[in-house]
Amino acid sequence: MDPLSGMLDGPRARGAFLLRSLLDPPFALRIEDRAPLTVVALVHGTAWVVPDDGAPAALGPGDVAVLRGPDGYLVADDPATAPQVVVHPGQRCTTLRGEPLAEAMTLGVRTWGTGADGSTVLLTGTYQLPGELGRRLLTALPPLLVVGGEDRSGPLVSLLADEVARDAPGQEIVLDRLLDLVLIAALRTWFARPGAAPAWYVAAADPVVGPALRLLRDDPARPWTVAALAAEVGVSRAALARRFTELVGEPPMTFLTGWRLALAADLLREPDATLGAVAREVGYGSPFALSSAFRRVHGVSPRDHRLAR
Repeated sequence: MDPLSGMLDGPRARGAFLLRSLLDPPFALRIEDRAPLTVVALVHGTAWVVPDDGAPAALGPGDVAVLRGPDGYLVADDPATAPQVVVHPGQRCTTLRGEPLAEAMTLGVRTWGTGADGSTVLLTGTYQLPGELGRRLLTALPPLLVVGGEDRSGPLVSLLADEVARDAPGQEIVLDRLLDLVLIAALRTWFARPGAAPAWYVAAADPVVGPALRLLRDDPARPWTVAALAAEVGVSRAALARRFTELVGEPPMTFLTGWRLALAADLLREPDATLGAVAREVGYGSPFALSSAFRRVHGVSPRDHRLAR
């Protein structure tokens, strides 16, 4: 598994909130839904995204903005336009005075706005990212990133726009996967820019460290040692340890521990998971060993972590 796939396995859309907005200027939507990760794609017209902490960014047709929550932001025809609508947690929409707007502005299946002929068409999708792997991705992102429609996201935005208002069997799954594709395309484009990618993403392209990372991610239950990992990769133990630490920012076994415990944190929240089964799946010899390591890193027991969801 490559590093981006590993990180995105956590935030994969499952019944994600997805909405098409049809708007005529002047418009300004104040978003305070507290979503950890949001994708905004412009289909037609022009718009601005104005984060609470950061510079405004203009969007053109096919452009995709990815916002790291939970801070609020504004979507408007112009950064100077005063907010008219507030989107609260649970996607509850009101006026600035708190008057409900959902029914008044509903225009059809997953469609909302000022009128059916709105000159600006926006798609908005949100991810909840409940797990540790999702949080690892969030820490690698800026509060706002924007990629252009010419960077391969344009056709995907058009496809998502075509599907979002349909009401066909299996439509929710189709939309989840399309939203994932838009997000992945945007992140790949962003991470390809000089200085934008986190260390774990850059390290995956290294001929020595990349294979080592894939081995650790794909088979965390194996009783790895630096020597065993070096033998698989075909380099000396010292060479692997030095290069891995240089590129990833931590030694191989430290990375493995973090990866195992992040996986365990997510697996423990599966309804039928047992501590023993999770321990075996992530490479701990007993539930006690996993509990001790989990408490040391996360500050709570696996049981308390499960109950806190």
